[in-house]
Amino acid sequence: MKELIKLFLAFARIGGLTFGGGYAMLPMLQREAVEKQGWVTEEELMDYYAVGQCIPGVIAVNTATFIGNKAKGFAGAVAASLGVIFPSLVIIIAIAAFIQSFSELEIVQNAFAGIRVGVCVLIFSAVAKLFKKAVVDKFTLGLFAVVLALSVFTKISPILFVILAALAGIIVQVFIQKGGSAK
Repeated sequence: MKELIKLFLAFARIGGLTFGGGYAMLPMLQREAVEKQGWVTEEELMDYYAVGQCIPGVIAVNTATFIGNKAKGFAGAVAASLGVIFPSLVIIIAIAAFIQSFSELEIVQNAFAGIRVGVCVLIFSAVAKLFKKAVVDKFTLGLFAVVLALSVFTKISPILFVILAALAGIIVQVFIQKGGSAK
């Protein structure tokens, strides 16, 4: 029970202190789930995050569910999911009650402008950390370049990118196992 409470509180803190959605929470997830608690490895976090983006639902909740499940099974999945949802639920209810009164205030608009910049920095930082772990050879660098270019210049679904990248990884692994070299 103590571990379930720990999961709930850790994800409640992440959910309550992350502005900007699932992408902005990645640095906090890395610190809490990987470095501090050791619930998952860096590679598992990247995998859970990628799958969490591809399946229906909110990335933050999907990722919390995977991490909680890895840490403490079904009960851990429920605790982590509820933890990441709880602060947002409370905050949204409070904001919904007052948003019409404050949304036009210049100070509120300026605050949101600043928050957007901060979120961009958090996302960039998370991407830089993930890049170092994910791009490890010529193949992954090439795959990164192709997916980046296609995502910038086309309107292809991110789900398709993840599926095609997974297939490319499988094909290259099969090729390597049969005696060839992809590096």
